Amino acid sequence: MTAQPVWQKSSFCDEGDACVYVAATPGSLVRVADHADPAHLVLATTQAAWADFLRGVKESG
Repeated sequence: MTAQPVWQKSSFCDEGDACVYVAATPGSLVRVADHADPAHLVLATTQAAWADFLRGVKESG
């Protein structure tokens, strides 16, 4: 049995349509999906690459 990803809505999402959902999956993948349909995967990347991305976003302000 494969565990289903647990989607979390971005803390920067307002009540509008500009929402991003993220789910870490067992192993080393992070999934990013569109707000309207979290089951519709937009991007999958490694946890290390996702951490680098977030660090870069935070550093750029």
